[in-house]
Amino acid sequence: MFAPLDHESGVRRLLVAAGQAPSVLNTQPWRFRVAGHELVELYSDAERRLRVSDPRGRSRHVSCGAALFNLRLAVRTAGRRPMVFLLPAPEEEPDLLAAVRVGAALPATAEQRELYDLIPVRRTSRRPFFDRRIPPAVMAELRLAASREGARLVPLDRHGTADTLDYAAMAEDELSHDHDYRAELSAWTMRGALYDGVPDYAHGPHALRDPSPTRHFGRQHGAARFEERPQLSVLTTAGDRPVDWLRAGQALQRVLLVAARHGVSASFLNQPLDLRDMRRRRDPHHRRGHPQMIIRFGYGPYVSRSPRRPAAELELARA
Repeated sequence: MFAPLDHESGVRRLLVAAGQAPSVLNTQPWRFRVAGHELVELYSDAERRLRVSDPRGRSRHVSCGAALFNLRLAVRTAGRRPMVFLLPAPEEEPDLLAAVRVGAALPATAEQRELYDLIPVRRTSRRPFFDRRIPPAVMAELRLAASREGARLVPLDRHGTADTLDYAAMAEDELSHDHDYRAELSAWTMRGALYDGVPDYAHGPHALRDPSPTRHFGRQHGAARFEERPQLSVLTTAGDRPVDWLRAGQALQRVLLVAARHGVSASFLNQPLDLRDMRRRRDPHHRRGHPQMIIRFGYGPYVSRSPRRPAAELELARA
């Protein structure tokens, strides 16, 4: 049976998969250390912290959780069982977010192989979606995907969607008056991004009507009519600690890969959560837990992938 850490090609395969996860402003705030032939450690990359908009590190942990899910999936499709330890040494190594031990041989399921193949297919799309509703059966699969990772995906009804769009617009307006926030956002949305950040082509157009169902980066080109009824869901967790944020990231990536399997696109509308973190405010009220992501789902056109760091850059010196 193939041992994924025995050869350079196996290590690279794991790193490439992990590195294609979504991340806040495409910061890709992760590094990995291979320890022997059985252990991969996931570290937060402190140089990629968003010190203004993510002072608690919540978004960074969610991002790294998404990379962890891809890493787990890559180990499974190599025919091994991944044994995951979250925050294994919080006092001694706070940047060590997870350790994945490559366990015994275990053939991958057809679903796991399919989700692994969808890793490079998944995209974040800030383009207008078609006016086509997501079938209840597909939404049920997305909710099940979140629950399998210890989170909840809560679809919003018409009133909840309208309120959330208003909250996002008000949060974005308040954030736009924060000089430090604007400077940090600009640093990660500059033109000509090669390996990270959100390049021009991924910004999407201005919405012709307010409130917009997408985030405004300040450099959108052109304007377009977006879908009449955006389909929003909130990803929540029972707690609001670093371990919960890592679970949220794993749930997010499973949800996004299942969505990709059905041809469903997604983008994020997290301005209210950014503002909450920056201002140290209490969570927006929700009876089903702590909101970690606000996700817009829909059917839309093909979009190009945002840039990615080379796999070799993701690996720390081996132990």
